[in-house]
Amino acid sequence: MYWTLELASKLEDAPWPATKEELIDFATRSGAPMEVIENLQEIEEEAEVFETIEDIWPDYPSKDDFFFNEDEY
Repeated sequence: MYWTLELASKLEDAPWPATKEELIDFATRSGAPMEVIENLQEIEEEAEVFETIEDIWPDYPSKDDFFFNEDEY
C-alpha cells in the first residue's frame, strides 16, 4: 500500500467517520483512481471505524505542515 498526496486527496470529502467498506464504496462512486481502491482494500482492520485520513495514512500532511501564511494575502 502506498499513498501520495494526490491519491489521499480523493478521500478528503469522504463521509468521515467511515469503515473500510464505506470508504471503498465512496471511492468507487466518486470515480477515484483504482490505486485508491486497491490501497483501501489492503487495509487489514475490517471492522475499525476511521475518523480521518490520518488514521489510514499517518503521514498525511496537515495545514500546519505547509508554510503558507494566509494572513499575508
